[in-house]
Amino acid sequence: MAKNYKFPGAVIDITAAANLASGQAAIVGTLLAVALVDIPSGSKGSAQIEGVFELPKLSTADVTEGAALHWDVSAGQFIVAATAAGDLENCAIAIAAAGNGTTKVLAKLVPGAGALKA
Repeated sequence: MAKNYKFPGAVIDITAAANLASGQAAIVGTLLAVALVDIPSGSKGSAQIEGVFELPKLSTADVTEGAALHWDVSAGQFIVAATAAGDLENCAIAIAAAGNGTTKVLAKLVPGAGALKA
């Protein structure tokens, strides 16, 4: 193994910009990270940046399997269209359909693919 290898990278330590509850998603640069523990604002804690999570989505969004998902930073949920400044676009893929009226979506986080909307 390379002498400079540190760790796999699916779980990283992040500094919370606001209080995060375990299981809550937050934008960290151009990554969507899911807190694995409660992390007080300004503190460091473990967050996962890879894997599949059930996360909130806009209830009126009709998400198809395989759809690109965008994180709406102000609402703290996934949307599929009409992003605003500060939202993280293309940071996850829906692995199952989640129709109008549902409030959760199974999302595969895609580290390195997200872009902040200017």
